[in-house]
Amino acid sequence: MINKSFFYTIILFFSTLMATFMSAQALADIVKPALVEISVKTDGTYQIEIRASIEALLTGINARYKNTKDSPNAQAYDDLRVLAPEQLRQAFRPFEKEFLQQVKLVIDGQQAEPHISKVTIPEPGYVKVPRISLIIVTGEIATSAQSLSWYYPARFGDNAVRVRQVDEVNEKWHWSSWQWLKNDEISQPFSLTEVFTQQTTFEVVSTYIVSGFEHILPKGLDHILFILGIFLLSSRIRPLLWQVTMFTIAHTITLGLSMNGFIDLPANIVEPLIALSIAFIAIENILTPRLHKSRLFIVFIFGLLHGMGFASVLSDFGMPENDFATALISFNVGVEIAQVAIILLAYLLLACWFRQQLANEQQYRRIVVIPGSLFIAIIGLYWTYDRIVL
Repeated sequence: MINKSFFYTIILFFSTLMATFMSAQALADIVKPALVEISVKTDGTYQIEIRASIEALLTGINARYKNTKDSPNAQAYDDLRVLAPEQLRQAFRPFEKEFLQQVKLVIDGQQAEPHISKVTIPEPGYVKVPRISLIIVTGEIATSAQSLSWYYPARFGDNAVRVRQVDEVNEKWHWSSWQWLKNDEISQPFSLTEVFTQQTTFEVVSTYIVSGFEHILPKGLDHILFILGIFLLSSRIRPLLWQVTMFTIAHTITLGLSMNGFIDLPANIVEPLIALSIAFIAIENILTPRLHKSRLFIVFIFGLLHGMGFASVLSDFGMPENDFATALISFNVGVEIAQVAIILLAYLLLACWFRQQLANEQQYRRIVVIPGSLFIAIIGLYWTYDRIVL
């Protein structure tokens, strides 16, 4: 006999999947955090490279909107996304003064007075992915300066910032670690006293493990659904870990090749294929009652696709040239930890608790596997359509 709490849990589980589906379109309409790199040169100048969506800046769409369509300025944002670079540049010119008044570079406690020297805007391209423009801000800095801080207002969105000290004459430089800034906060002071000091191995490893983990939990909704799709067909730990490991090996290969420039597939091909891989795994769950050896090969092939998706994240975040292999491995370790966490959570909730409530494996498949896979398939097919249709 199945008790009421069991049915309530099933309802909650599939309601969560439905909520995921209802918010699925956000994946294609999310605004990325701005990436800020500040170069301080020993000739007494600095240069700030800000990679951000100018369309989002002009329409006030920031991190509080999980989906740009939730903003009252959604239509204006969509109109700007299709503009040619020169047209968007003209639209941004009246906003430049306000932009410079809002961002703040503080050097030894004194606010600097930068100016915009260049704005580079790419072609609209694949409009399902936010267009990232480059805003270059420059100014002068005293060669005796000891530290600086950076502020990028919440109204413009979240941002990540790092500082590079450059001695071009002696060919020396120093990169700081990234600081991820949310909640309208100013950065912790960046030291300017080192000219050439590499990050420690521990700093590289910890930074990229966290980045890999966060890319899956909570940011990687498509990867989460792919892992859940893998889980539903077989809830036994050993085959699950084999599949997740094959997935990790595959995306490590294409991630490394993509970051080194050997593979460069455009987003309008990679993103729909990733969505289609989610639907494929879920549909296979419905049509196939048990796990076959071919599943490892399929997961490996789809892992190659997902690796190219990861590359777009790391290309924005950046990779240390002298610690490339360490950073790449650490990122994938973080991804693997997140994937195993998803598997263990699903295992405890479904494979352990649900199966105790159900009479047999056939009932588990009928009540959990098929409905769950159906929801995931619908989401995957919807994303595929959404990422193909402009």
